[in-house]
Amino acid sequence: MRLLLLGATGRTGKHILDLGLARGHRLTAFVRSPQKIARRDGALTVVQGDPLQVEQLARALDGHDAVLSALGPPAREAFRPSTLLAECAASTVAAMTTAGVERIAVVSAALLFPVKGLRFALFRRLLTHHLRDLVAMETVVRASGCNFTIARPPRLVDAHDEGYRSEAEALPAGAAVMSFRAVAAFLLDCVEQRTHAREVVGLARRRSP
Repeated sequence: MRLLLLGATGRTGKHILDLGLARGHRLTAFVRSPQKIARRDGALTVVQGDPLQVEQLARALDGHDAVLSALGPPAREAFRPSTLLAECAASTVAAMTTAGVERIAVVSAALLFPVKGLRFALFRRLLTHHLRDLVAMETVVRASGCNFTIARPPRLVDAHDEGYRSEAEALPAGAAVMSFRAVAAFLLDCVEQRTHAREVVGLARRRSP
């Protein structure tokens, strides 16, 4: 498949590049700073561009099968008011319409599920601004004509584990943390297997046998 990746220089995006190339896909990394991608591969194309610019995105999307979006703010920006993710979602779905691309898989957050508990309440309070932007982003994606999958993982950590559990419209029991790499694997699985169409999916680390 030909896949366009947004957020390729982020911690989830780097794993999407790694796994996507390993699985034999042709990837286009659409990034503001191409110099941040050191990897060289005949199946990888790096395109410099602004994800807020519809025309740039539409040109890059020509001939692709799907969009994978792992966009997210730097950690220091997550505590400040922002509309970046919602604006990027709007430009992305507009570009997809122009280019005739229907499939998109995008990363959101498990905190948007109505799960009770002190830990969830605390993080929701700390990340109020970021969650507001995520809600707006999801609203844009849901309202589009795109064939979307919205992934809502719990807190992410660096690990090599690719295993995950998934549940449509709910957070799997016991979800606490999972790896960036497992989220990447889920996004790729969705577009490859054509699963979770027009669904919001809760994710969790796969339990040990």
